[in-house]
Amino acid sequence: MMDKTQATMGYFEGRKHYYPLRVFYEDTDFTGVVYYANYLKFFERARSSFFRLAGVTHSELLERETPLGFVIRKIDLEYKRPARIDDALLVMTSYDRYKGPRLWVSQEIWRGDELLTTANSEAACIDLTGRPRRPTPDMIQKLSPYFLPD
Repeated sequence: MMDKTQATMGYFEGRKHYYPLRVFYEDTDFTGVVYYANYLKFFERARSSFFRLAGVTHSELLERETPLGFVIRKIDLEYKRPARIDDALLVMTSYDRYKGPRLWVSQEIWRGDELLTTANSEAACIDLTGRPRRPTPDMIQKLSPYFLPD
């Protein structure tokens, strides 16, 4: 039997994670077009869902002796076409590589076969004081099947 709690986390195909979402009224501006800042929320949900399905949870990272978290250090977005109210979208996420405390992530939002938005970001693993920290060996082991080959 399928674990229904995992159904909302999306799915993996190869090294890429796919996160389906629907555009709701609250995601749009007065014209029914997705408000530009909400794409950042869509990308964040997909990145977090990727982690969860790969076996890395934010709550477990916070419960460590030295609690860890992530921040987006840099993000580059390109809006190609607008998403609209009621659209069914698919967010594709790949964690491409890591070095020290940094992780590089590539993302795209699709409506059917139409590419709407792309994002390339650099995330940093930090402790609760904001100091950069290397991801744990366990985290890297869980994520390593999804990184680009060297």
